[in-house]
Amino acid sequence: MSVLSWRTNMVGEDLIVSLDPELNNYVFQQEERLFQIWYPDSFMRIIGADSIITTLGPSHKHIRNLVLRLFGPENLRRSMLQEVQKTAQASLLSWLDRPSIEVKETISSGRKNVMKMLKELLDERKRAPGHQGSSIDFIDVLMEELNEEKPTMSENAALDLVFLLLFASFETTASAITAVLTFLTHNPEEEHNYIQKRRVDPNSEVTWEEYKSMKFTSHVIYEALRLANIAPVMFRKATEDIHMKGFTIPKGSKIMICPSTVHLNPVVYTDPNIFNPWRWKDTVEPTGGASKDFMAFGGGLRLCVGADFAKLQMAIFLHCLVTKYRWKAIKGGTMVLSPGLQFPEGFHIQLFPKA
Repeated sequence: MSVLSWRTNMVGEDLIVSLDPELNNYVFQQEERLFQIWYPDSFMRIIGADSIITTLGPSHKHIRNLVLRLFGPENLRRSMLQEVQKTAQASLLSWLDRPSIEVKETISSGRKNVMKMLKELLDERKRAPGHQGSSIDFIDVLMEELNEEKPTMSENAALDLVFLLLFASFETTASAITAVLTFLTHNPEEEHNYIQKRRVDPNSEVTWEEYKSMKFTSHVIYEALRLANIAPVMFRKATEDIHMKGFTIPKGSKIMICPSTVHLNPVVYTDPNIFNPWRWKDTVEPTGGASKDFMAFGGGLRLCVGADFAKLQMAIFLHCLVTKYRWKAIKGGTMVLSPGLQFPEGFHIQLFPKA
């Protein structure tokens, strides 16, 4: 293999470990043609042998389309933008008058006990099938699917899917926002204050056009995601013999892709361990959220369907934060890349209303 990929034995398996951006990108682009998703037995014991995350072919495509009905751009614009803003405002308001907030834990705590709540909500919708909300939510989508003559998933699988989506969304958002608050000394306050001053009513809700105009905030988010990737490794298996760069990857070979090493490549990212959103000013942000040099959301057919939602959450949270509040670091904030972003001592802040 090349100097950026090698064979080894890890997690109880013979693996090809790839740090090569071109090979990693090729694997994602050839998903379900030359490669397919695969997880070691040790991982499967955690996520469950029947986990929906391992679905292939038409089943995966169908489930992905279901999720996109909620997290696709149209529904984000039409209904999710307002819901995200209400949630961010309520969360920040609850932080006031507390002597210390551990940022990552507080943000990610939204998923605690979520399975019980989701089961209760599904049961409630079953008892009242005529539910008519002001906008579509994912429970509506799941109920429609479960009521099909031949549904593609069971109720447990549906709950599993929602939990996986929520886990990825909360963990990605929590890690990235913590990175922003820890390292960003010149926050995007000027951009957000400009947006607010242009409104007739400064307290009106963020519009889709305003969200799309947050250019520097987008740079901040991409930089945070570059460092705060919650999936330090991904696994695939070759379904054919692959010939690349003078090497052969035999059929059946298992590959461990390491996106975090791509994100820390000093050839692409000068001083890669430094949080520097200005590096994106002269760099084209990845089309569709992924490229061979940026894989925070994976790539190819399995590009995270919640990518746009995660970016929306972060942008709106930052808008609500910097336009109405200021914060003071209390303790912690030390970042460790091992290989995912970790805060061993947490990051504790105190929040104050702006004068």
